[in-house]
Amino acid sequence: MLDNIRYIGHHTLSFIERIGMACCFLLKMTIRVPRKWWHWYTIIEQIYFLGVLSLVIILISGGFIGMVVALQGFHTLSDFGAQSELSRLIALSVFRELGPVVTALLFAGRAGSALTAEVGLMKTDNQLTSMEVMAVDPLSYVGFPRLIAGIIVVPLLTILFSATAIYAGYWVSVAWLGIDGGTFLSVMKSGVDFHDDVMQGIIKSIIFGLVIVYIAIYQGFYTQQSASGLGRAATKTVVFSSIAILGLDFLLTAFMLGA
Repeated sequence: MLDNIRYIGHHTLSFIERIGMACCFLLKMTIRVPRKWWHWYTIIEQIYFLGVLSLVIILISGGFIGMVVALQGFHTLSDFGAQSELSRLIALSVFRELGPVVTALLFAGRAGSALTAEVGLMKTDNQLTSMEVMAVDPLSYVGFPRLIAGIIVVPLLTILFSATAIYAGYWVSVAWLGIDGGTFLSVMKSGVDFHDDVMQGIIKSIIFGLVIVYIAIYQGFYTQQSASGLGRAATKTVVFSSIAILGLDFLLTAFMLGA
């Protein structure tokens, strides 16, 4: 009995300690602003690494998502004779949920794992230790620029994903399903509000970008210095980021809808 209590207490304290370390790590990374002006150019490099290199998979996925939503929505709305509302269904689904969530999941799988591998390799090769020896703060030179780049990149990728999905949905609706193009655009324009719908997805994407990059950098900084440890860290980044995205999406949706 005492052994079981000791076991539960030990793991509870370990979990609380890890939560504290994670919070302190995030706080340190957000306040370690680079002091050297040339360090800010790292943000541009990371925007290319995290954003531009993720662009292809984002655009292709957005196109297919838009086409699938158009087909599924048309056949569902046909049962109620509301085919003209298809554009509103596509736009609201993409702007509110599919755009930010799917973009964040794709970003975590492509850029998040790559970012963990990059930072973890620096840890394995003792590059982070070498920076400390040369009086260069690893958090300000490695962590902060990547965090800012992630906050910038994910909303932009979300916008491109949403635009591609809506265009693909428009093409399927008009060219394939026979819906009038003018009706499609007018219904979408009247049914979508920029503040309540579009900004909701953008706010979500900013938070998702912050969380994904933070998890990726944290796993990279605290990875085990081995090939297997690096692989486990990259896997943890994808898994933890995916769970965090879905959980935060529920909380943010409930908060924004006033539920």
